Amino acid sequence: MKLKVLRFSSQADSTNGLLFEESEMGLKFLAYTLEDENRVLKKKGETRIQAGIYNVRYRKEGGFHERYGKRFPNIHKGMLEICDVPLFKYVLIHCGNTDEHSSGCLLVGDSQENNVVIKDGFIGKSSNAYKRIYPTIARSLERGEEVIIEYVDLDGIK
Repeated sequence: MKLKVLRFSSQADSTNGLLFEESEMGLKFLAYTLEDENRVLKKKGETRIQAGIYNVRYRKEGGFHERYGKRFPNIHKGMLEICDVPLFKYVLIHCGNTDEHSSGCLLVGDSQENNVVIKDGFIGKSSNAYKRIYPTIARSLERGEEVIIEYVDLDGIK
């Protein structure tokens, strides 16, 4: 399975994007995304990861794993971790509404506000989006398939 994040708006405190599933049929929209802002020098908890291609695997330890096991007991098998990101650890795909909930992670939602207007960015209906996309990604992992995610910067940031 290949996921693709297209980042289209980077502002002082947040980055707006779109998450797709990519296949030979093209791109299938999955969710709106929100991340921290771009920085030349990484600042812990305040920087988005660099564009590139990464593996997605389960993370089955830590506070998020325990909380999501209780919050989503019918679907949760492990946190979706974006692995092997230079200078970053524990980059997850999870619920949240503003860049304050991100710490370098990828937040997903079913609605999105313009981050030019709202400083911290905002995505809404995050739990709905997560519950919808998680099972598809989890099925691929459960079948032993490779799951990769590609981040593409369309926001003019180098």
